[in-house]
Amino acid sequence: MQALKLPARRGWRWLAGGFALFRKNPPLLTLLVVSYWVLVAMINLVPVIGAIAATLCIPAFSVSLMNACRELDQGRPIRPALLFSGFRENLKTLLMLGGLYLGATITILGLSAFADDGVLMQMMLGGKPPGDEALASGPFLAATQIAMILLTPLMMAYWYAPVLAAWHGFSVSKALFFSFIACLRNWRAFLAYMAAMTVFGALLPGVVLGLLASLSPDAVSFFATLFSIPLLLVLAPTLFASFYVSYRDVFVAVDEDA
Repeated sequence: MQALKLPARRGWRWLAGGFALFRKNPPLLTLLVVSYWVLVAMINLVPVIGAIAATLCIPAFSVSLMNACRELDQGRPIRPALLFSGFRENLKTLLMLGGLYLGATITILGLSAFADDGVLMQMMLGGKPPGDEALASGPFLAATQIAMILLTPLMMAYWYAPVLAAWHGFSVSKALFFSFIACLRNWRAFLAYMAAMTVFGALLPGVVLGLLASLSPDAVSFFATLFSIPLLLVLAPTLFASFYVSYRDVFVAVDEDA
């Protein structure tokens, strides 16, 4: 199995492809995504082990959402029970992926603590927001840069790993390796994909909200709420669907040609 090397313009289309999938069944796909958020939040509420358990379950939940996107892509109906379908496919490997991701993230944040005495680590793991002065400080910015640099290869290794483990039966190491290579071969497409997410997820909504605020400055908070909630309920399912579209473009075309 190998990953196709795609041109940059294909990455720009992944978000549009995700929106096309979302349009096939907006209510149910949105319900699945919101239910996923709620379940993970509820698991996180369990003292001590909640955050660990939630992280371990994320790869399985991500496969569940990819299962729903695959059903939509193949013209089949989706149902709420698909939210737990990822727990039936190579679960041991998916839990191991979640554990490794948790350990790697903690290690990276620990390394960043050498720059800012653990301020970023406390914010990410303990939910302790730093003050404005700390946020603007050089050590905190340096820690953030260190974390981002080290997290990038980690994200590359995990981008396709859950799907490769669940759908192709890959081992942990093989899934991580193939995911990293696929992302590395398609770095141009991923840069275009990130640009598309920035434009449609941040820049355009910001412009629209700015225009609304200029028309009625006293209603800024109202417009922000009125605009952001529907946007989130469309953008989040679209993003999850675009993850599937990127997998389909990179890997499925290879399988079909084989």
